[in-house]
Amino acid sequence: MISLEEWVQIRYLRGQGLSLRKIAAEVGCAKKTVEKALASDSPPCYKPRDAKGTSFDPFESQVRELLAETPQLNAKVLAQRVGWTGSDSWFRKHVARIRPEYMPADPVDTLTHAPGREIQCDLTFAPGGLPDADGVYRALPVLVMAASHSRFAAACVLPSRTTDDLIAGMWQLITRDFQAVPDRLVWDHESGIGKAKLCEPVAAFGGALGCRIVQTPPRDPESKGIVERTNGYMKRSFFPGRRFSDPVDVQAQLDEWFTTIANARVHTTLKATPADLFAADQRAMRPLPPYEASWV
Repeated sequence: MISLEEWVQIRYLRGQGLSLRKIAAEVGCAKKTVEKALASDSPPCYKPRDAKGTSFDPFESQVRELLAETPQLNAKVLAQRVGWTGSDSWFRKHVARIRPEYMPADPVDTLTHAPGREIQCDLTFAPGGLPDADGVYRALPVLVMAASHSRFAAACVLPSRTTDDLIAGMWQLITRDFQAVPDRLVWDHESGIGKAKLCEPVAAFGGALGCRIVQTPPRDPESKGIVERTNGYMKRSFFPGRRFSDPVDVQAQLDEWFTTIANARVHTTLKATPADLFAADQRAMRPLPPYEASWV
């Protein structure tokens, strides 16, 4: 059974020109499932089947005991320990199903982020580059910003990673998408933001906004884990299989994807969509300051 999100994603990817085989690989389902989703005007509904036992059932309690002691124990070793002689792939499938119950929580998910407190910022790059105004593919940076409380995110294509372009990109996303100012903007040690300390134009920009711009400590991935997850999601779900003509086209497709997919999906940990949760973020943020052309 596919979820509403998967049904929407299948139809969206088809509209982008992807083949049935590529859609199936992207969504993680069978090609026949893709065909049924495209043929239906509404998500499919399945009647629950009576539960049936499987060959894994007699071994499950032993597997659970071993995972409780060593959550990352290799599936092959688990099979040897419990005496499994059946299909390796079938065993791995069931181990993968129950292993998350015994894994320690991801530090990114256990951190508590108050509404309006921070927006994390990072640069990502499309595999193979993006077209410039002349249609020549180059390593154009994409600025990604994600609100830590709601996971609401937005992105824009930049001509370079210089300080001026980074400030212009932050201002664009803050005014257009977030429409409010958090307590702080979080960056890593991107050279255009600052190394030992913030670049003077960046510090001035933070002062004009009335928020702090902070840089994460080295080798501390949890401090910026939310935006890095957004980057990974883009590389898995947005960039593959797309064609772009120029930066304007890239931006239009980015905006549509964030609106219809990334911010509209139900977040696994938060059990709600980033778009719905962002209302609390926005209420806790400060209003935008008056525009000054000198900032950008």
